[in-house]
Amino acid sequence: MHESATMPGVLAPVVTPFGADLEPDSGRLIAHCRWLARQGCGLAAFGTNSEANSLSVAERMTLLDELVAAGLDPGSMLPGTGTCALPDTVALTRHAVGHGVRGVLMLPPFYYKGVDDEGLYRGFSEVIERVGDDRLRIYLYHIPQLSGVPIGIDLIGRLCDAFPGIVAGMKDSSGEPANLARVLGAFPGFRLYAGTELLLTDNLRLGGVGCISATANINPGAIVEQYRHWQDDAGPGQQALDAVRRSVQRYPMIAALKHVIAHYRDDTEWRRLRPPLTSLAALDGAALIAELEAVQFRFRP
Repeated sequence: MHESATMPGVLAPVVTPFGADLEPDSGRLIAHCRWLARQGCGLAAFGTNSEANSLSVAERMTLLDELVAAGLDPGSMLPGTGTCALPDTVALTRHAVGHGVRGVLMLPPFYYKGVDDEGLYRGFSEVIERVGDDRLRIYLYHIPQLSGVPIGIDLIGRLCDAFPGIVAGMKDSSGEPANLARVLGAFPGFRLYAGTELLLTDNLRLGGVGCISATANINPGAIVEQYRHWQDDAGPGQQALDAVRRSVQRYPMIAALKHVIAHYRDDTEWRRLRPPLTSLAALDGAALIAELEAVQFRFRP
């Protein structure tokens, strides 16, 4: 992996387009990733909003192969590799490292709830040992409202002590500003990303490194500008970002993102989700677009 360069400060958990046969549409995915990259946004493919847990291991590997083959910089990528099954997580992680990605975003094994830190530590450490590659950089993925398996301070500390440099950072999608402060207070220099641009400026003030946000799929340029200029007021301002985010998150997030992309690209194929998820209803979609226009959202083609 690339040690000399810095991970992008803003990354999108890239939404995955599907064809009428519900197979991933790599052409649309590549085009969307190129659009994100042109605006300075990194690519956290195979995250929550990528419908990653509706994709097979083989599909994820093939799509990553195709993104890299299309000329997208693996140094701007943080693909999700965490699954419930240890061998799947190892295979996805080893494959990503082989492509030279900057790091991997790793969910804990999340099916079994109520597991203790010892079990989680063994899960993460087993992946690290089996991958066995000094280039590996893991960003832990804390999203307890979906995973049901929180990643706490004690576990972070134990992993960092055991695997210095390899456990490099975390995405905190808890939505709790106090947790950002707790993590950065306990581990100065830990590369902490907020899971929403609502907390971008707060996280940067605390010493965090940016955000990995669903709405970077539709508003990447403005979020990147705020990241670059948060100290000098040259960006669009946190309130402008908040207005867009709050409009979108009133609806099912993945369906809303795809509806916005479909609307502004005039491409209804983008509205499709893989079951069990469903597209946004027509009335909700119209209301969402009206809300975005009311807050002066501008989609940058």
